[in-house]
Amino acid sequence: MKKPVLVIMAAGMGSRYGGLKQIDPVDEEGHIIMDFSIYDAKKAGFEKVVFIIKKENEADFKTCIGNRMSEQMEVAYVYQELTNLPEGFSVPEGRVKPFGTGHAILSCLGTVDGPFAVINADDYYGQHALQIIYDYLATHEDDEKYRYTMVGYILKNTLTENGHVARGVCETDMDGYLKDICERTHIEKTADGAAFTEDDGETWTAISPDSIVSMNMFGFTSSILKELKERFPKFLEKNLKENPLKCEYFLPSVVGELLEEDRATVEVLKSADKWYGVTYKEDKPVVVAAIKEMKEAGIYPEYLWK
Repeated sequence: MKKPVLVIMAAGMGSRYGGLKQIDPVDEEGHIIMDFSIYDAKKAGFEKVVFIIKKENEADFKTCIGNRMSEQMEVAYVYQELTNLPEGFSVPEGRVKPFGTGHAILSCLGTVDGPFAVINADDYYGQHALQIIYDYLATHEDDEKYRYTMVGYILKNTLTENGHVARGVCETDMDGYLKDICERTHIEKTADGAAFTEDDGETWTAISPDSIVSMNMFGFTSSILKELKERFPKFLEKNLKENPLKCEYFLPSVVGELLEEDRATVEVLKSADKWYGVTYKEDKPVVVAAIKEMKEAGIYPEYLWK
């Protein structure tokens, strides 16, 4: 059985931060959020990391983090480019938005050929989450079904005070397996807990703050890459007509299709860790304070890589 690999989705970083050079450290020692994820991953047992980036950001990315990481783990790069489309399809005129998380993971085809965990570059997941996903991937293989996993977080542990977030809201069965995942692209904290809107705020629907949500932390066998490739043309055929400039090929949607077809199981590993991320620049002080607290508690050393 091949050793699990860590895949980090970092292709959206440049646009989110106004250029990679603007990535802010989250402590006085100059670490960024990704340093902590990779530190936790290495501690959990991962020995290789694959970065999904934009080709145009490669030099800045290597300067910012990649070169440092290559001293700690085996490092590989794959590129999510708008033009990476199946034969017969082209990028709609005026489209600048990437094609989403499913398209990002599809970039790993040919580079990743064993079990892998997926995380976002600018989210802090916690040590417990990386350990449990590594342990699962190191002990499970596909049999008559694809055997996938996902780390689920409690919604209230993933909300920001500073705006809305997108989350995959999960429904599980009695045994803790994923039944359904529904992508909510606009969830906000409210006085009563949380609510989502699907019509730009005209109407709101309450959602339990204790709901289990996906933070795009999945564990897969390489079979998901084949499925993503096979399903992408059908997605494009339908969605490029309906929403050419903004449609996204969401990874959770493909997982949902496989569940519906009874071709996969997804065991939901629950993390009590608090998620941290810089969705908005106003989130940064919260992340800085949390990292400082964890260092003071001895969870992290002052300098991660010394």
